[in-house]
Amino acid sequence: MANRTVKEAKNVHGTNPQYLIEKIIRSRIYDSKYWKEQCFALTAELLVDKAMELRFVGGVYGGNIKPTQFLCLTLKMLQIQPEKDIVVEFIKNEEFKYVRALGAFYLRLTGAALDCYKYLEPLYIDNRKLRRQNRAGQFEIVYMDEYIDELLRNDRVCDIILPRIQKRSILEENNEIEPKVSVLDEDLDDELPSDEEKADETNRTKDNSTSVRRPRRARSKSRSRSRERDRRSGQGNNARSRDYYDELEDYDRQRNRVRNRDTQNEDYDRRQTGSGRQDRDRERQDRDKIRERDRNGDRDRRDRERERDRGRHDQRERDSRGERDRRRY
Repeated sequence: MANRTVKEAKNVHGTNPQYLIEKIIRSRIYDSKYWKEQCFALTAELLVDKAMELRFVGGVYGGNIKPTQFLCLTLKMLQIQPEKDIVVEFIKNEEFKYVRALGAFYLRLTGAALDCYKYLEPLYIDNRKLRRQNRAGQFEIVYMDEYIDELLRNDRVCDIILPRIQKRSILEENNEIEPKVSVLDEDLDDELPSDEEKADETNRTKDNSTSVRRPRRARSKSRSRSRERDRRSGQGNNARSRDYYDELEDYDRQRNRVRNRDTQNEDYDRRQTGSGRQDRDRERQDRDKIRERDRNGDRDRRDRERERDRGRHDQRERDSRGERDRRRY
């Protein structure tokens, strides 16, 4: 009985208001401890007190799909279906930001497109921070205007599929709603200068230009005089410049000598490394020759031993044949 919708409730979008939340999430909410202890027998007046105790928004979290308090109160509002004036008061509440977030979410679920644009778009001015619990159970910071923009644009918010609403452009074409006026446009209009201010600025620039033209001649004369002084000073300082160039030449010569020494040392090192490599190659060749000689000597010894063994074997055979012949005779 506690989980049934009120008898006086009307169908929203052609279905039971509680069916706007999916069955799996709805069953998890019914089994939650907060629903059984805090949401039992709540009325519209008592619901305000529970909404004021909220400290974050969110849907479900954890592997067991646990619902948040925000989602439990949303289902309770769908169950008791408070009047539209109460929901509007929730949205207009400026002291408790989570009460405003709850009312905006409920209006987006149950309200028509005109009501959503009428009551939710003014909340773009609210820049307060909201804590939101994500699916992993961690908290994130979201601003109120971002939260309202998600309600008007996204298809799923707080793990609940939102019903579709008509686009604002279509409603404007049908003259059902006035065109949107942004607060930023008003600020830009205030910052832009008027026609009178533009005329005053142009007059000021003209006056400044006429007043500045006269001293320019004096500046040009002073510049020409300074240039002549520089030229004269340059002609008088030729001795210093020659000494400077002589020192530069000496410095270049010493640097070239050092470079030549370095190159010679590098060449000497390269030659030494090349000679060392040649010596190493020669040693390797000598070692290879010695190894080949040893191998050839071993082969000769083996051949000689084989020949000796063959001679002995032949002699034994000859001796055995002679003894046989003797025995016969």
